Amino acid sequence: MENILGLVALACGLIVGLGAIGASIGIALMGGKFLESSARQPELINELQTKMFILAGLIDAAFLIGVAIALLFAFANPFASTFLANLPK
Repeated sequence: MENILGLVALACGLIVGLGAIGASIGIALMGGKFLESSARQPELINELQTKMFILAGLIDAAFLIGVAIALLFAFANPFASTFLANLPK
């Protein structure tokens, strides 16, 4: 049982860590492109800013879905019941 719980904790850490790295890189690239395009065409800043905030919310939502899945595995472990059912008695 300890082995399963340890692997689940490792998986939760990987889900949250890699999701945070991916969201950070995505928002950083999008912010850089926003600055480039607003410097190139300053009259479009308001439209670009609106689209940038919408995309930032979508990128962040994908990360938060990963966090929710990790919390599901951490607190309501669906693998524990399968493991406990297969234990020799």
